[in-house]
Amino acid sequence: MLKRQNPSTPEHRRDLAAHAGALSMSHNDSRSFFNLSQLVLSAGQIKPSPALKHSKITYFEVEIVDVQSKKQICIVDKVPPASTLLDVKHKFHKACPQWYPSRVGLQLERNGPFLKDSVSVQSLAVSSIVTLYFTDLGQQVGWTTFFLTEYTGPLLIYLLFYIRLSTIYDQVESRKNFRHPVVHLACFCHCLHYIRHLLETLFVHKFSEGHTPLKNMIKGCAFYWGFTSWIAYYINHPRYTPPSFGHKQVSYAALAFLMCEAGNHFINVALAQQTNSGNRTCFPSPTYNPFTWLFLLVSCPNYTYEAGSWISFTVMTQTLPVGIFAFLMVIQMSLWAQKKHKLYLKRFYPEVRRKAAMVPIIF
Repeated sequence: MLKRQNPSTPEHRRDLAAHAGALSMSHNDSRSFFNLSQLVLSAGQIKPSPALKHSKITYFEVEIVDVQSKKQICIVDKVPPASTLLDVKHKFHKACPQWYPSRVGLQLERNGPFLKDSVSVQSLAVSSIVTLYFTDLGQQVGWTTFFLTEYTGPLLIYLLFYIRLSTIYDQVESRKNFRHPVVHLACFCHCLHYIRHLLETLFVHKFSEGHTPLKNMIKGCAFYWGFTSWIAYYINHPRYTPPSFGHKQVSYAALAFLMCEAGNHFINVALAQQTNSGNRTCFPSPTYNPFTWLFLLVSCPNYTYEAGSWISFTVMTQTLPVGIFAFLMVIQMSLWAQKKHKLYLKRFYPEVRRKAAMVPIIF
């Protein structure tokens, strides 16, 4: 007969303890695995460490070649792609200190146009080496300096003649002859014209980048200053004779002059506001200001008003020098208006095609 084992024996107790310990360990292991799984799931998906990107910047070499001799002047190396031609000119100036950036003219081709300073090097590059042709533009001046010098001269010169210096006129004759009111009115209108130009140069006009040769400023000053001396000498002369039709001629001509000056100013302000707002995609449109309604008929009303000012001044003073100056100014204004009108036709053809350049029907 088999003897039933007593459960209370020590061997049986050891077996139960071992079995309970195994169950406890397996339960603890499963619980630890569950906790680890919950931790991983709560942390989200494990992201791999990002690989380091090795960026390689391509630099350009700009070869500067003399446009006349075709000889290499220097090579501007390590030019970043985002650099402009102005940056290249500054580096070129460091290599060749005698060439200031303002007098350096760069061309992509020998007979091509001069490139603007804002052009990026990357837009010109076909390979890593960019060849540009160098031209010495001569001594340069800024546009603000150009116009301030050109307009300040006539203002001061006219006043010198107006006070009738003893070195210009005979003082005995000056005291005898009475000054007609048109002489004082002409001085006021002439000064108003150039003061307006000076103020607009400082506070209204936004000039394009770049400079102009010094010789252009000298020619402009010689033209304006010379004609101002001739005009002022005749109008302020002690023997000056007033206009033929007297007070009416002077009054109507002065009124037309002031209207043209006001119109010119408002047109320049409208053009400046369009430039400042960055709205260059459409042709300037007239506003509530009646002086801007001339935009409906011509594309360059500022030249129309400028020519009208000098024609009115000619009628008001009735002098030959003013008439010649006005005639030359009308020709010059018409040439500038034609040039600008062609640019407007390329950019705003539907809006400009039925407009004249400066004077309706004629130009």
